[in-house]
Amino acid sequence: MEPFRLKANYRCVPILQQFYTGGPFVVSSDGSFIACACGDSIKIVDSANASIRSTIDGDSETVTALALSPNDTLLFSSSHSRQIRVWDLSTLKCVRSWKGHDGPVMCMACHPSGGLLATGGADRKVLVWDVDGGYCTHYFKGHGGVVSCVMFHPDPEKQLLFSGSDDGGENATVRVWDVSKTKKKNCIATLDNHRSAVTSMSVSEDGWTLLSAGRDKVVTLWDLHDYSNKKTVITNEAVEAVCVIGAGSPFASSLDSYRQNAKKGAGSQAFYFVTVGERGIVRIWSSEGAVSMFEQKASDVTANIDEDGSRRGFTSAVMLASDQGLLCVTADQQFLFYSLECTEELLQLSLTKRLVGYNEEVVDMKFIGDDEKFLALATNIEQVRVYELASMSCSYVLAGHTEIVLCLDTCVSSSGRTLIVTGSKDNTVRLWESGSTSCIGVGIGHMGAVGAIAFSKRKRDFFVSGSSDHTLKVWSMDGLSDNMTAPINLKAKAVVAAHDKDINSVAVAPNDSLVCSGSQDRTACVWRLPDLVSVVVFKGHKRGIWSVEFSPVDQCVITASGDKTIRIWAISDGSCLKTFEGHTSSVLRAFFVTRGTQIVSSGADGLVKLWTVKTSECVATYDHHEDKVWALAVGRKTEMLATGGSDAVVNLWFDSTAADKEEAFLKEEEGVLKGQELENAVSDADYTKAIQIAFELRKPHRLFALFAQLCRKRGTEDHIDKALKAMGNEELRMLFNYVREWNTKPKLCYVSQFVLFRVFNIFPPTDIVQIKGIGELLEGLIPYSQRHFGRIDRLVRSTFLLDYTLSGMSVIEPETQQIESKTEFPLQSEIDILDKENGIEEEDHTHENASSKKRKSNKSRRGSHKKVKDLTYKKVESIQLQA
Repeated sequence: MEPFRLKANYRCVPILQQFYTGGPFVVSSDGSFIACACGDSIKIVDSANASIRSTIDGDSETVTALALSPNDTLLFSSSHSRQIRVWDLSTLKCVRSWKGHDGPVMCMACHPSGGLLATGGADRKVLVWDVDGGYCTHYFKGHGGVVSCVMFHPDPEKQLLFSGSDDGGENATVRVWDVSKTKKKNCIATLDNHRSAVTSMSVSEDGWTLLSAGRDKVVTLWDLHDYSNKKTVITNEAVEAVCVIGAGSPFASSLDSYRQNAKKGAGSQAFYFVTVGERGIVRIWSSEGAVSMFEQKASDVTANIDEDGSRRGFTSAVMLASDQGLLCVTADQQFLFYSLECTEELLQLSLTKRLVGYNEEVVDMKFIGDDEKFLALATNIEQVRVYELASMSCSYVLAGHTEIVLCLDTCVSSSGRTLIVTGSKDNTVRLWESGSTSCIGVGIGHMGAVGAIAFSKRKRDFFVSGSSDHTLKVWSMDGLSDNMTAPINLKAKAVVAAHDKDINSVAVAPNDSLVCSGSQDRTACVWRLPDLVSVVVFKGHKRGIWSVEFSPVDQCVITASGDKTIRIWAISDGSCLKTFEGHTSSVLRAFFVTRGTQIVSSGADGLVKLWTVKTSECVATYDHHEDKVWALAVGRKTEMLATGGSDAVVNLWFDSTAADKEEAFLKEEEGVLKGQELENAVSDADYTKAIQIAFELRKPHRLFALFAQLCRKRGTEDHIDKALKAMGNEELRMLFNYVREWNTKPKLCYVSQFVLFRVFNIFPPTDIVQIKGIGELLEGLIPYSQRHFGRIDRLVRSTFLLDYTLSGMSVIEPETQQIESKTEFPLQSEIDILDKENGIEEEDHTHENASSKKRKSNKSRRGSHKKVKDLTYKKVESIQLQA
């Protein structure tokens, strides 16, 4: 057995996030992304793997309408605030916004040219806007109810706009508007055939047939030559969307092959279209004879029942570009991608991908199979959703329970079959086969909701369930065969009244000899299988126990409780061996990892923690959830974890201990090489390179030493200016941060002030204010700089007193030589005036007075410089007194 190492860190990868809560959505022209309404925000989602590319925050109101420009560069949105906004998808910034409707905007569409935007509102108006200017170009009135859909004619040459509404009562109309400025009457035609709200419209490829669908269970085909009713197709279901199938698409090719095989004639002008609606099935029609060519036999979605009793299966559908097929959206926020194939003279509609926009609360999850490429989720609904980890597409749904699924477990049986067992609020347990996605067994017997379930670990021929009826049951899986056509009735081998309150968790020992149950009555009990004889009771928790698990190597059990603690218990005597404290709220899940030497836990505080058993130390804490983490799944080799909770987010965790260690080693090695490169640059007097490397290494002390060394050299400004000009905004921000720290110390302030002086000389203020956080940095610089300048002023004033004292003592007197270079001392005349006021007269040193009482030394003739009033310097000579 290879030696194991303790884990030090896990890396989190969000794999499933909430991105669609129902309502409007729009697909890009190439089908690569989908813009979805998610509450008051807009999510840009990658259609390949449901990952969120970006999020656009709205105005705290629910989004009601969305549209994309033809080149996918602009996104148009509106919400209950009635504000129409234009977003630039490259920068995610709102480029313009305006209001125009008296009620919420219910639908919008962009002209094929991209220059016009049409909006329909609850105020019965249809308005057309200039996208660049944001002003209204057309104002259409005439609808008697809420405008439910608008659409421009796909041919830019035909300046037509179609709008559909529910005019109330038994009347719903489609109106055709002229958006050119050539005609005085804008409403060209009123198409009156529907008796309920018009939900969708589409135009044939030749541009001369308009299809309108409504909840009155009909699709009407209109001739755009004379706006007459060509055909009325009775669908027998409320239609939510109608889509014309392009002639060159794989859908059309399969339909042509099927039609030829079936020898069904059709005219040259015939085309195909798709309808979806309340029944949740896809149907394909031919315009010739208005006959149904294909009808899906079984729905891939569970039809929801609204409060008014109406069924809601599909809510929308879009034909995707090129060969990407059909996209249908369900009432429970799922995106279903379909492809159509013609095989053996039969049409077959295949579900290629399922993206789930909203999962509600994740209550339990488990990895599936030995390769662990799938993840099964119980998400507070009646079905279990199974996701493929690579694409995060929902591969299939296990439907059969009549109430919410509360718990699940998975295993691979001795015969190699991948099994899933689920417990539900409908008081039953169900056994599923993953390969066929069918239910192969049903267990009835509990009198309360089944909240805990677990497979045997060794033989995998039974499973244990715990219920809110306080009982524990052992179910046998005998009688299962490979070719079952109907689920069998599972039988309970043993039953025991285990606790006084609801059972929250059960676990089976690795050798299948024991089972442990944790309950809301604050106790955990160990039972001997197969007869469920009591072995030991663990007492000590102050709140209910949410999770129990056997150690894979030791005779002990781990429990997680609502009292914020995790405990390890000895099975031999029921004593508490260790207690782990650190969570700030209830601990909901706890599992052994790293062969029983470490523990991973999740809690109601949204935290995931990694513990080491030997030291009782919390190694790492992760905060990647915004609410309770109910579900925690551990991979077979404990190298991978999955967590999910009340925030509808599923995170995947990978052991990164080795990667982090290698990364730290490489970083250290790189630091050594960079350090040597820095020393070489200093020795070569390449200060620009040295300063750049010091920035890369984040060494402020070394950087200060470089600047201080430069200040002592000639041509200081040139070296520093050259180094500063090579810096970007981020490096300048770091430099200001370092200078702020240096400026707080009097010994370092001279260098910091000099660097600041050069920065402000080189960079204009307009560039400096663009630096992130510059305001806060300058606020920290100003007070200390004022203090330093005040101290220097006081020192300068003190030198005046010294000048005055020495002059009064006749120790010094100013030099009387005329300064020839006026450029060096431009204020000479002012200094002369000051000298005369102080009673100092010039002397002619060319004719010395021999009888003078003062004699200048030869040393003093070389002169010394003295500062005068901080303006300039004059040469003065010391005078030696005669004895």
